[in-house]
Amino acid sequence: MSLDLVIRSARLEDGAAPVDLGVKDGRIAEIAPTIASDAPERDAAGGLLIRGFADSHLHLDKACILERAQNRSGDLRGALEAVTTAKRDFTTEDVYARGAQVLDKAIGQGTTLIRTQVEIDPVIGLAGFEAVRRLKADYAWALDLQICVFPQEGLLNYPGTEELLRAALEQGADLLGGCPYTDSDPEGQIARIFGMARAFDVDLDFHLDFDLDTSWRHLDEVARQTIAHDMQGRVAIGHVTKLSMLPPERLAESVALLRDAGIALTVLPATDLFITGRDHDHAVPRGVAPAHVFHAAGVRCTVATNNVLNPFTPYGDCSLPRMANLFANVTQLGRPEDLAACFAMISEDPFRLLGHDSRIVVGGPADLVLLPAPSRAATVSEIGRPLWGMKAGRMTFEAPAPRLFRP
Repeated sequence: MSLDLVIRSARLEDGAAPVDLGVKDGRIAEIAPTIASDAPERDAAGGLLIRGFADSHLHLDKACILERAQNRSGDLRGALEAVTTAKRDFTTEDVYARGAQVLDKAIGQGTTLIRTQVEIDPVIGLAGFEAVRRLKADYAWALDLQICVFPQEGLLNYPGTEELLRAALEQGADLLGGCPYTDSDPEGQIARIFGMARAFDVDLDFHLDFDLDTSWRHLDEVARQTIAHDMQGRVAIGHVTKLSMLPPERLAESVALLRDAGIALTVLPATDLFITGRDHDHAVPRGVAPAHVFHAAGVRCTVATNNVLNPFTPYGDCSLPRMANLFANVTQLGRPEDLAACFAMISEDPFRLLGHDSRIVVGGPADLVLLPAPSRAATVSEIGRPLWGMKAGRMTFEAPAPRLFRP
């Protein structure tokens, strides 16, 4: 068989012997220790080859707005108020341009799959959704984009929002989100969101329990509704910073709750560290849910970016290895097996959460990213930047390792 490309000496697993991969018509046609072919070649030089990283929670519509929206108090309320004000001037063109900046960064960091959260309400209408839908089409050459529409500023307290959410779902939004903590009737919103999800047969992804007060939470109601609607395996929750404050016994109960309800947990370290604990003047809590504890117990867990250069998170280069490294630092993980689990939370686990297969197999798509580190753990500990990537066999970016000029 004639091939379009041969990738030489790539490792598909930690410690595995290097293999060659043959690419034909955008798919993996052959994997073997050595492939005899006169097709063009690309040398992986023993590097680790993966399907890329997956960002399971990223806001494109409100990214890169620091010059027009400042979080004066630094807390969640300050971030919400700043974005609410700035959003009045958002247009489809504006959202598209800022979202494109973020996607350009993400592609260069080896991200090939993204779930983006898009705010829907009567102020922004469907302008942000229209922009992100265009981005999904225009960036299909490099990554797959999944659109989650949600009511950031409430649902039952904001007339007209539900009709807009339904319109977005009818026009191609992939799934539905919720944000109970901003609603005047949090449990009413949860019930309404589940009802809409069943009506449109879509998955759910909630912003949930984004504070450190453990005297109340909405997690239990989301779990109850998940089971009542037979949606195990179709619900994800993000932030859930309250979990970071639980003693071992109560944390174990929460682990069992998520496992039994089949709910996935997404942790957003940069935002959660920046926003929470602002009312403490010493012994400031970290506010990052211990996803590694849930992951070890069989709960699907992901680590994601959330926001880039906005009032919720005034940082961001879209590097998921950097985010996994930050999570490992905060949770004091250092053993190779723990760092490998952090790697899984930006690759295999979010791939599965978004309904994709992360394996490199014959017949599968030639969507590939080469890492310089020798292992998954080393990628997290060293924040290894990918060297190149391709989608369907076509190169999407290249970032060669620095070349030193020794005297």
